[in-house]
Amino acid sequence: MFRINLKIALRNLWRSKGFTLINIGGLAVGLACALMLLLYVAYEWSYDKQFADVDRTYFTRLNLKINGKLNTTRATPNKLAATALQTIPGIENAARIAMGTPDKLFSHKENNFKLKGLTVDPSFLKIFDYQFIYGDANSALKDPNSILLTSSTAKRLFGNENPIGQSVMWDNRKPLKVAAVIKDLPKNQSIQFDILQTWALFEQENPSEKENGWGTITCITIIKLKDKQTFAAADAAVRKLIYSKEKDTDLEAFLFPYSKHHLYDEFENGKVTGGRIDQVKLFAFLAFCVLLIASINYMNLSTARSEKRAREVGIRKAMGSSRFNLMGQFILESLLLSFVAMLLAFVLLEISLPYFNNLLDIQIQINYYSYLFWATLVAMVSITGLLAGSYPAFYLSSFSPTKVLKGFKGKGGSSMSIRKVLVIVQFSLSVCMIICAIVIYTQIQFMKNKPLGFERDSLAQLDIEGEWSKPGKLELFKAELKKAGAIVSATEFASAFTEGGSITGGISWPGKAVNDNSVIDYRSTGYEFTNTIGSALVAGRDFSPEFVADTSTSVMVNEQAVKTMGLKNPVGTKITWGDNPPLTIIGVVKDYSNEAIGRKSKPTLFYFNPAKSRILLLRLNPSQPLNKSAQLIRAISNRMNPAYPAELKFISQGMEEQLRNEKLLSALSNIFGGFAILISCLGLLGLALYMAEQRNKEISIRKVLGADLKNILILLNKDFIKLVIFSNMIAFPLAYIFAKNWLSKYDYKIDIAIWPFLIAGLISLFISVLTVSLQTFKVAKANAIDALKYE
Repeated sequence: MFRINLKIALRNLWRSKGFTLINIGGLAVGLACALMLLLYVAYEWSYDKQFADVDRTYFTRLNLKINGKLNTTRATPNKLAATALQTIPGIENAARIAMGTPDKLFSHKENNFKLKGLTVDPSFLKIFDYQFIYGDANSALKDPNSILLTSSTAKRLFGNENPIGQSVMWDNRKPLKVAAVIKDLPKNQSIQFDILQTWALFEQENPSEKENGWGTITCITIIKLKDKQTFAAADAAVRKLIYSKEKDTDLEAFLFPYSKHHLYDEFENGKVTGGRIDQVKLFAFLAFCVLLIASINYMNLSTARSEKRAREVGIRKAMGSSRFNLMGQFILESLLLSFVAMLLAFVLLEISLPYFNNLLDIQIQINYYSYLFWATLVAMVSITGLLAGSYPAFYLSSFSPTKVLKGFKGKGGSSMSIRKVLVIVQFSLSVCMIICAIVIYTQIQFMKNKPLGFERDSLAQLDIEGEWSKPGKLELFKAELKKAGAIVSATEFASAFTEGGSITGGISWPGKAVNDNSVIDYRSTGYEFTNTIGSALVAGRDFSPEFVADTSTSVMVNEQAVKTMGLKNPVGTKITWGDNPPLTIIGVVKDYSNEAIGRKSKPTLFYFNPAKSRILLLRLNPSQPLNKSAQLIRAISNRMNPAYPAELKFISQGMEEQLRNEKLLSALSNIFGGFAILISCLGLLGLALYMAEQRNKEISIRKVLGADLKNILILLNKDFIKLVIFSNMIAFPLAYIFAKNWLSKYDYKIDIAIWPFLIAGLISLFISVLTVSLQTFKVAKANAIDALKYE
């Protein structure tokens, strides 16, 4: 029976080549889109799961109680790792990672590269089982002056030589010995590096690190348990640890699964509330929607051919076929189409995957040796085939043989209603995607164009290293740049301008409540700060060499800091900060957003200290092209600081990078929303084909009675227009809810206007009318005699 059904299925598909191509094309596009999205979901889900003991590995997070509310951070006290390992029985290993470690120059002979180095404890390599090419985890970071390289880093520095035991010059002043080389890290790992350095070296360079107390949070702590079953006890012990050492603390550490770190990175009041997982869930839902739309499209196209299949059903029933056999026949056809569509989807997937990887800057690869991958494929083919073929199988197999052999043309109203519902579902999903894509794009443009409170264009940064670490040399460099016309101003800054920095809870001001434990960001800077970044002073003045006190007891604050302190006349106010002498506020800087586009500025204090600043901010000359200014800066830097190649970074590029997730979401919404509307149009075409078959004689009679082409087109199109309008009515509130929820995470956001809904509605109407008119025009132009000659 199976062989007979298979032959009949193949014969039917071959006989109706146009129908088969449309159906396979729609399913193939739907399956390719769904596979692409599911591959991305699997890629995100696989983050940090490459390690053998990841289920026993935890990040230590920290809750800070700020005025009754808990804020969660990754930063922890550097004493936490060793103390936890010594006092909590369930912990097998603990390691620290220094935060804010800048890229440094690493040199070997003529090879000089700025590389991303992480400073870690030796136990770090016993927590994560990296694949060693040379060396091993026990000895790799045993010596304070030893380093570990990734394979590509070793290739850059040493070529094809064996690097073990060879020296690399660190920061052009300290030789370090290569002790191990590991395989390159996959991109779907949270902790990325080129080189690992020892914590002992870090303490040699920063002696004050040893003196930090429990209230100073400067590192990331990673803990590995002996048994994951002891998590509850270990977590409870870690939560009590800081309090046991410092009774008046507002800090509480807790364990958070390392495998969840990438996807769950948003916390509210000490509890995880989501993060990247929300985007992953959205893409999984989008994959389901696209696949559902493609399946509905198949249903509509299959039932649209009911007139041509009705006689076949009647004859087979008259010859003894049961309804179950007929249903099996139609399900088999659907599975066969689904299988062929999957093969075509694979071709589309392989062609588009490199472009997809390039768009997202990721490394998705299809693992053809994975049982899970093939099981997923079989499941997708089966589910799609059964889902898409279920309704046609039930509908077509229900025809009565006596009626269809007499010329009965389908079951009329009820089946038509189901097809209309399917089209409404298709278009509702598609219109919802279009609206959300427009809202996302509009929000991105709003954030890109919104005044940030500083001038990002023509603003660049350069690392302060080598000769620039000497104050006299740095001032000479700035003077040379101004003399050459490359810049108009320059200032030192604490760290990379578009990244975060240090915080403190140790600042006091007049009128501060006893229980007020507000946290203030602080940044070191130099002269001409506001002039260089292009910000404005709301009150007071900037740091100036004309005032000696500015180098020791003067500070500036931003507007948010003034609000936090509740100061009415901030300029001249005396504040205290730790053991420093009383500080005087000399200026109020207008709030600006540089660390997170779309978010409010944090309360920030600025103090003069070029010696602690790692970045030189440069305001390039606006009267000449940027590339000319950049060339001048590099030339002068390479002449005065030859050991350190000048790497000029534009602030505007850093700000663009902050929109990466939003741009990714926008791109995928546009691409797959477009495919969804395309597949929906195929479903609408199926409904148009069905109605044309059903109303063929009616149209012919109307033409005989004098109806012109215009009247017939209006007659045939108005029902479809009603369906699309109804689809829009369903899609609009759904899209509004989705868009409003997505926008809620931004402090600065657009108001949801009516025009995205109007655009989506007009697009859906135009495409649907165009699609239907291509078929109805053909029917309306047909000769009436052909339809009525046998009546």
